[in-house]
Amino acid sequence: MAGFPTELETGLADRYRLERELGRGGMARVYLAHDLKHDRPVALKVLHPDLGATLGAERFLREVRTAARLQHPGILPVFDSGAAGREAGDELLWNSMPYVEGESLRDRLRRETRLPIEEAVTIAREVAEASPWAHPAT
Repeated sequence: MAGFPTELETGLADRYRLERELGRGGMARVYLAHDLKHDRPVALKVLHPDLGATLGAERFLREVRTAARLQHPGILPVFDSGAAGREAGDELLWNSMPYVEGESLRDRLRRETRLPIEEAVTIAREVAEASPWAHPAT
């Protein structure tokens, strides 16, 4: 498939079929992929290679394992994770999670610029309820 990093596509060919890019940010790109083993769509988040090289595969995978243990209805679970690449330092670090179809909050705010107050309060409440699970006090 054109447009996908070759190392990613090759490294995950037996597990995922990449379908299209969903979005990108400062840390990662997210692709819609098909989980071949479980026959389901997933969001495949791939850390930017330069960030992966700085962070290191082991630290990234350790953080993904920590995230995978979080259990809260407002936090998407981690399905799988790993590294794809041929050479040390050339690895693409990734994790997969449920694909949730629909418009992102970012896209909706670009379109509408403001949410109805009741909806904004509901979203803020849901984020606040999940936040302690994702960022426990140390």
